[in-house]
Amino acid sequence: MQSSFSKIEAISWTGTQLKLLDQQVLPNQIQYVLCSTAEDVAKAIQQMVVRGAPAIGVSAAYGVVLAAAVGQSINSLMATLDMLSAARPTAVNLRWAIERMRELINAHISSSADEQVTTLLKNKLMTEAVAIHQEDIVANKTMGQYGKQAILASLSEARKVSVMTHCNTGALATSGYGTALGVIRALAEADELSQVWVNETRPWLQGARLTAWELTQEKIPFVLGVDGAAAYHMATNKIDWVIVGADRITANGDTANKIGTYGLALLAHHHGCKFMVVAPSSTVDMSLTSGEEIDIEYRESNELIMLGDKMLAPENTSVSNPVFDVTPASLIDMIVTERGVIENPTQAKMQQLFC
Repeated sequence: MQSSFSKIEAISWTGTQLKLLDQQVLPNQIQYVLCSTAEDVAKAIQQMVVRGAPAIGVSAAYGVVLAAAVGQSINSLMATLDMLSAARPTAVNLRWAIERMRELINAHISSSADEQVTTLLKNKLMTEAVAIHQEDIVANKTMGQYGKQAILASLSEARKVSVMTHCNTGALATSGYGTALGVIRALAEADELSQVWVNETRPWLQGARLTAWELTQEKIPFVLGVDGAAAYHMATNKIDWVIVGADRITANGDTANKIGTYGLALLAHHHGCKFMVVAPSSTVDMSLTSGEEIDIEYRESNELIMLGDKMLAPENTSVSNPVFDVTPASLIDMIVTERGVIENPTQAKMQQLFC
């Protein structure tokens, strides 16, 4: 199957600006947001113009390039890095990308007495941002193949597979191809995919708006369902694997992902469906012992009580709006990264691959 989605880039660098496909208005409109400053990039991350852990990291790296371009002092540039790093707290890819840029700046400081950002440093930061961007694309395609091979090897008989996915983990959430949706793409390209069950993913409806749109672009067969129907679909349809992405994976294999993922893992365990997490190694945070240490982001109440300009709940309703939840490693059958596959993840297995 030839990929058609490659014609649309969610993230692109013009040489002077970061061009982002606005994911707030898809699928009704295809419009782009141009970021000329690091502050523009931080705003785009906070407002979910760009979303998905890998895409956020890549965007932040280009934000550092934009900050360096204005010829500010090294101290001001460092403060900008902190500002970008704080744009969203849960996705570790953001911090990972910022730290790669910080290392270059620190190396420059140790070898130069310059207090201002030099042309040499600007060029090094640009090269690093482009490298982060390209590495993500390569990693996604590698994970797609690893995940596909693991799924096909798990079957007791030769047949096409049916999978369920949550949120959006495709080209829109990454530099291209996708993580969990990259595995689904790889299955479709090999003609090994029967059906994709897509959960709508409240409250931003990334499954309904974004994943359904990506699958439509490539004519990959799918069925969209409300989040509350996941158990029904697992009970009444043959779903082989639930495949999701991740925003942070801790040293023991616990995984933070879009709210609702933990519930899906429990349902999959009950119904005999395998559960796969797909994420680049930049999502792994070995500094955290378990998921209990992950900082979970909460967002504003309007995301739940409003739909556009329409009220869905009584005024002044008390709201809890966590964006992520944590799935224990004990419920995960497989973690797939570009470095390899971990079956039934444990701290020892994580250390073997990432230390």
